[in-house]
Amino acid sequence: MTDSTTGAAVEWLAAVAPDPLGCRRAWEDNPFKALLLPAGKRWDVLLVPGRLGYPAFDVLARRVERPGPVLADVGGTRIGFFVPPATAEHWVGTGVRCAGAGTWVVVPRPGRASDGMRWLVPPDGSGTLNDPSVLEDALHEAAAVLAALREPRRPGA
Repeated sequence: MTDSTTGAAVEWLAAVAPDPLGCRRAWEDNPFKALLLPAGKRWDVLLVPGRLGYPAFDVLARRVERPGPVLADVGGTRIGFFVPPATAEHWVGTGVRCAGAGTWVVVPRPGRASDGMRWLVPPDGSGTLNDPSVLEDALHEAAAVLAALREPRRPGA
């Protein structure tokens, strides 16, 4: 990530903060700090268990030239896909938590990891997000692959 891309990404994320200037300053003072930012303004986040999220991310990365922003917790237990605002209002999926209007998300500075979060795909500052229909297909494909791996082989099959 170039300095100009990082700067644009910081500006894009900070714009949703109640105090954008304070958000930018907090990241300037400590680039490893994660901040709480409100979802539902420029983006929602779909939080998927890591065991499904990583395979879905792999599928998504094969299907699109550049996925929108994707976060992962350092332990790999959750993956967060940034999607258009209001997606969380309509999303239904077992095990998927939705962060939309009225919720807050822990976000590290682009180009850095924090104590608990890291970017798999940082924002580029342009506002590019993950397409919910492409993400849904990627989640279904990943779930099907995982289910097939768990199926016991039957004799003669």
